[in-house]
Amino acid sequence: MTTPAFEVPIVDLEPWWEGDSADRDHVARSFDATATEVGFAQIVGHRVSDDVIASMVGAGDRFFDLPLADKLAMRPGDLTVNRGYAASETESLSYSIGETAPPDLFEAFNMGEDDVDAGDPFFAAERHRMFAPNLWPDGVPGLRPALVAYFSAARRVAIALTDVFALALGLDDGWFRPFVDRSTTTMRTINYERRSGDRDPAPGQFRMGAHTDYGIVTVLWSDGAPGLEVFLDGAWRPVAPVPGALLVNLGDLTAEWTNDRWRSTLHRVVAPPGHGPARRRSTAFFFDGNWDARIECLPSCTDADHPPKYPPVTAGEHLMAKLMGPRRLEVSDATDTSADRR
Repeated sequence: MTTPAFEVPIVDLEPWWEGDSADRDHVARSFDATATEVGFAQIVGHRVSDDVIASMVGAGDRFFDLPLADKLAMRPGDLTVNRGYAASETESLSYSIGETAPPDLFEAFNMGEDDVDAGDPFFAAERHRMFAPNLWPDGVPGLRPALVAYFSAARRVAIALTDVFALALGLDDGWFRPFVDRSTTTMRTINYERRSGDRDPAPGQFRMGAHTDYGIVTVLWSDGAPGLEVFLDGAWRPVAPVPGALLVNLGDLTAEWTNDRWRSTLHRVVAPPGHGPARRRSTAFFFDGNWDARIECLPSCTDADHPPKYPPVTAGEHLMAKLMGPRRLEVSDATDTSADRR
């Protein structure tokens, strides 16, 4: 069942950047409320400039407008490498929560850190996968600087949010920093496009199937076109975005850390009505934590009446299990934090 559009609560980060301790306490309380009730927040005062966003969007459009053969040349040689081009109908995200579904109707360009030190043993150990070199097409010369600039700005927002998390959860200042200082961060620039002559979706096929995000926190820009829905209180609810805001949602690792005090909320992207051309664009920055970070229930989120719900897990182990299910079209055996809410 789908209900009328839902306005995700707004959290203003401006007092966090410039305010005193009382201002920061207010931001933390505001975020705690929406993290507990919704698992999503609309972030204003994020300080990602309009120019940086516009450059990112324009460069992404130019890439997705390339001939398909040029885009396919940017595919990685291995499904475990989270870089380059992912064509439409090559993933089905619902497999990540243990459900089968037809392949999703989106295409994406994936990138990670662009300045990884290949000689650093920490990065070299996983360089073939989560720290692989980025793949950049020759045909869109402005793509690299535009996406790298936005990646840097989104990372600044994500790091600030983890500091907000620490205050909201009663932890020491900067408590999460050692878990994210070498994060397996991925950014996906996503194009949902119905072109003239495209067939209708198959039964049960979505632009992006129902899933939760896998890591710590996701920072999402979208162009405001309809389609994103969140699952709350037993119903799918279309999200009504606020112009200029970034949409932030929590991932499974944060839900496991907080013993489900904070939600990793199920969401999906549905196709627009009608049959003509339609496009929706978004860029998702996934802040997934250090590969070797051990995630286990925070002491402040458990007591005698609320024992830990999830066993400890290594962030990289969880991430790869989640990623491979949708790409291999196999049911993932990773922990599903949404199982008891659907």
